[in-house]
Amino acid sequence: MERLQKVIASYGYISRRKAEELIRKQKVMVNGKIITELGTKVSPSDVISIDGVIINKDVKHEYYILNKPRSVISSVTDEAGRITVVDLIDTEARIYPIGRLDYDTTGLIILTNDGDFANAMMHPSMNIEKTYIAKLDKVFTKEDILAIKKGITIDKRKVEVKKFKIKKRDLEKNTDIVEITIVEGRNHIIKKLFKELGINVLKLSRIAYGFLDIKNLKSGEYRPLTIKEIKKLYALAKK
Repeated sequence: MERLQKVIASYGYISRRKAEELIRKQKVMVNGKIITELGTKVSPSDVISIDGVIINKDVKHEYYILNKPRSVISSVTDEAGRITVVDLIDTEARIYPIGRLDYDTTGLIILTNDGDFANAMMHPSMNIEKTYIAKLDKVFTKEDILAIKKGITIDKRKVEVKKFKIKKRDLEKNTDIVEITIVEGRNHIIKKLFKELGINVLKLSRIAYGFLDIKNLKSGEYRPLTIKEIKKLYALAKK
């Protein structure tokens, strides 16, 4: 017997967090009975349905890495009808992105229909390094660099910068292009970090997620993750 939300996520239908939301909204039924308690446990023989649709327990898990273009939403659907990361991948599986990149942020994002894998990647204890290239509207000073190395506090929590270097400087336009590596994934965290220094991010791209990178993927291109890569990501999550 396992908790209902965990089982739903393991079938690849939606993430565990989203499953909990649907349970609260009385959208989930087990053996024809509406479930509202998050602690409800189910067995392999129970029939689970969401909005009247029975979940396919034999679903094949899929895993993709995508080089997200600008102006694409990191979501499954969008009420405004904008293109989402899911629209860019040719599959019938109910995949969804792990985490998110802002509408105007480009780069590496992972999508899957494996709830357990998604939860492992998004767990607060997850320590995978994420590397970004940012174009800034200001040339960095020595004081800025010292502040970055010391650690910037955002919402009462310090952001640990693992690596930082200036890639390109344009004194005429007063801009810097920098590479920065952090381990956390709070929303807008890179933009907030530089904002604390009075610097705006003009362009932002995630170029690496742990050992994964997008060197061989053009904007909008994707590929399946290999079994070896999936196991390696799981191993990182368990550290």
